[in-house]
Amino acid sequence: MSSYQFELEMAVRDYELDTQGVVNNSVYQNYLEHARHEYLKYIGVNFNEFHRDGLDAVVHKVELTYKRPLKGDDAFVVRINARPKGNVRFIFYQDIYRIPDNELMLTGVVTAVFMTDERPVRPPEKLQRAMSRFST
Repeated sequence: MSSYQFELEMAVRDYELDTQGVVNNSVYQNYLEHARHEYLKYIGVNFNEFHRDGLDAVVHKVELTYKRPLKGDDAFVVRINARPKGNVRFIFYQDIYRIPDNELMLTGVVTAVFMTDERPVRPPEKLQRAMSRFST
């Protein structure tokens, strides 16, 4: 993608590496989740506040394409675009680029839904308004 709504710089920590000396595939989901939560803060939405109000954002589907591995001491940036889809879903398009060469390391598409009483519900109006202000 040529432009993004949000980006967060991070660095690989030594305990995230597997035997081959690269970031373990499961760790990438932690990177993406942390970036999504920081994105929500950036647009003025408090993830924990929704929970206190009886709404929970739940990951419904994750699609990851690993392009190249991150390694120890690598710095990287997670870039995000988020869009509503249908009545209850919203999609996070997330890409990880290595710094400083801007090499694409991973592409991800994360589908989330809001739930209350174990049933999908429309995303809160506050979230919909906040996301629309930051749409590209």
